[in-house]
Amino acid sequence: MKRIIAFITVVVVSTAIMAWTTPDLLKNVRLGLDLKGGFEILYEASPIEGGAKVTRESLLKTAQSLEERANKLGTSEPEVTTEGTERIRLKLAGVTDEAEVRKQMKEPASLTFRSKDGTETDPNQYNKIEMIGTDFAENGAKLEFTQMNEPIVGIKVKSKDKFAEVTKRLLGKPLAIYMNETLISDPVVQAVLTDGTASISVGGDLDKAKELRDQINLGALPLKLTEKYSQSVGATLGKQSLKQTIEAGLIASVLIILFMVAMYRIPGLFAGFALIVHTWLLILVFVWADFTLTLPGVAAFILGIGMAVDANIITNERIREEIRSGKSIMSAVKAGGKHSFRTVMDSNITTIIVAAVMYMFGTGAVKGFALVLIVEIVLSIATNIYFSRFLQNLLIKAGKLSKPKYFGIKESEIREL
Repeated sequence: MKRIIAFITVVVVSTAIMAWTTPDLLKNVRLGLDLKGGFEILYEASPIEGGAKVTRESLLKTAQSLEERANKLGTSEPEVTTEGTERIRLKLAGVTDEAEVRKQMKEPASLTFRSKDGTETDPNQYNKIEMIGTDFAENGAKLEFTQMNEPIVGIKVKSKDKFAEVTKRLLGKPLAIYMNETLISDPVVQAVLTDGTASISVGGDLDKAKELRDQINLGALPLKLTEKYSQSVGATLGKQSLKQTIEAGLIASVLIILFMVAMYRIPGLFAGFALIVHTWLLILVFVWADFTLTLPGVAAFILGIGMAVDANIITNERIREEIRSGKSIMSAVKAGGKHSFRTVMDSNITTIIVAAVMYMFGTGAVKGFALVLIVEIVLSIATNIYFSRFLQNLLIKAGKLSKPKYFGIKESEIREL
């Protein structure tokens, strides 16, 4: 009786939790551009100055600069990722003017040091450019600390004479630092600097010091962005793709569950319920981990469902063979589960290895496909192997699955020992 109560409790509580949380989870799933519409560009970065190299730091800062510009365009949740050593992928949802996006995005990050030229029209604006990013040595900005352990930014320029002339003329006056048209710092020149180096105080803020260092280094090696690939997906097309994908998934899932019940009877019901739990857990992981669902991800999701069903088929067929050989239901379930486990696990582990290699060396859609497939398989092992067997064993040990017909076996098929 205790096992029956445990079985009913697990099924009822699981069903209630899934029914209660699923609507909110579905609303919070982040969709990719191919499912909600938008614009995507793949850039290849290269140094403006010949002979220079693209560094990891400059690539990351350029990606950050792209994201800031995208935010200023008013697009929702721009997605900017680096790929390899010299590529940046930009994804924007809800874009209406693609030409403007291309124009704004491809401009290199512009670092300038400016002073006030004292004109009568606008005397308080930093409107005179004294130095530009390429005046600074590559990676010449360093994070340093004073004797009082206060973080500062040390910088190094290429021309000592030019820097000396600027600091002499602006002694006691501010020399503002701009990234594009955004003021990021306006330190006051405290001395004439003749050795080509200087220190910039940031008020003891370590994070601000790191950010300023990175921005100056980015400006010292501005990257030129060349468009290598782009695609545009209309919002209507994206919604249509999502609708058709959901419809296809629901139809396929219903057909799979009906097939499992028709072939394996009660174990087929367990497999169907485990498949529903598996799907709910996957949606939960997507929301909690803030993954983006794309069409390649949906393809991996469908493939994972197929593999989960395959694991149940292998196990149930093995159990049926044991029953046909004349063993008791309990013995057949134990033997069938034991003999099928290694086969199922070998298949899943092999797929995880392949997906991991795809994720490590792939880019864009390939990475997304691989990641979803790995999560799918892990959840499949938890639900379609352990969870479904747990439910099945509860009823068997309670004596409720004692007849071969519950497994789709006729008495005439059983051989005598």
